[in-house]
Amino acid sequence: MADEYPLKTMTQAVDQEDFYLPDFCQTQNILFLVLIAELLVLVLVLYDTAAGHFDWTTLALSSLFVQWLALSSAAILCKLRLWLARFSVLWATAFAFSLILLVTLIYSLAAELLLYDSASVLSGRLFRNLVMVAIVTGIAFRYFYLTHRLRRQEQAELTSRIQALQSRIRPHFLFNSMNIIASLIPMDPEVAEEVVEDLSVLFRASLNETTSEPVSLAEELDLCRKYLHIEGLRLDERLTVEWQLDSDPTTLKIPLLTLQPLLENAIYHGIQPLPEGGTVAVQLSSDDTRVCISITNPVSQGGSSHESGNRMALENIRHRMQAIYGPGASLNTESDEHRFTTHLIYPKVD
Repeated sequence: MADEYPLKTMTQAVDQEDFYLPDFCQTQNILFLVLIAELLVLVLVLYDTAAGHFDWTTLALSSLFVQWLALSSAAILCKLRLWLARFSVLWATAFAFSLILLVTLIYSLAAELLLYDSASVLSGRLFRNLVMVAIVTGIAFRYFYLTHRLRRQEQAELTSRIQALQSRIRPHFLFNSMNIIASLIPMDPEVAEEVVEDLSVLFRASLNETTSEPVSLAEELDLCRKYLHIEGLRLDERLTVEWQLDSDPTTLKIPLLTLQPLLENAIYHGIQPLPEGGTVAVQLSSDDTRVCISITNPVSQGGSSHESGNRMALENIRHRMQAIYGPGASLNTESDEHRFTTHLIYPKVD
């Protein structure tokens, strides 16, 4: 019985972090808020200042008031963000909006008492502060909401694109696997049964819905060895595989079923057309920022079968890696009269 390959599963739970208000517990968000608040103060002071005379005192007091208001509101939203995420967008927005206006009212009353010896609710300054904060907060909340929807839409489109690319890889993999089983059944039924068990693990991996999620490179290489073992039984001595692993695969990540289609491509277009077979070389290296994997196979003297063969797997994997990792991922090929090499490079992630 072949060892069962450990597959990752996704927990179907409500993600409270998926909330449209930004996480004001993060330093970069606080810094952005401080800069925007100070810019707003500067614009207002410049608007109220007479030509040729800049009131530095007004700028200092206004900055102190607005920054305290902004930081206090951010601290409250930071503490209540997960709690607010449990409610609908309408109720969460109304509650957060009311809290910010309440903080504005308290700070405005305090400013009236300290600076003007008056805390009259009829003060024009107090009313102006509430109106300005309401307008700015409304615009900010609307911006956060639209940005969040756009980000979710892009993520959904990315997920759909990855799944579509993966679904185009699976038929090619399934077709070749069935041919392998068919060729082994008349020769050795016991080995064929063993192969079916190994293939069940490979099929489970290919049907896994989380193929865009990175797994350990060691797990991916284990799948590749299962596939190469099956191909080795079919091709016998015509197939030789050389491994050169200059990095520890247990410390690296890669999307599931990325290397197996590349090895399949190397065998199908490189080894199989050659009566004498050949060697497939797999080389792995990495540095602090990226992972480099090269797969080399021989080609026939009459020309590269890769050029005239089916390149769909290469194109699918290239687009799939770029969809997951962005422009930092690349899949390039090079060939000469004797060898065809595929270079896969992608960012190193924890």
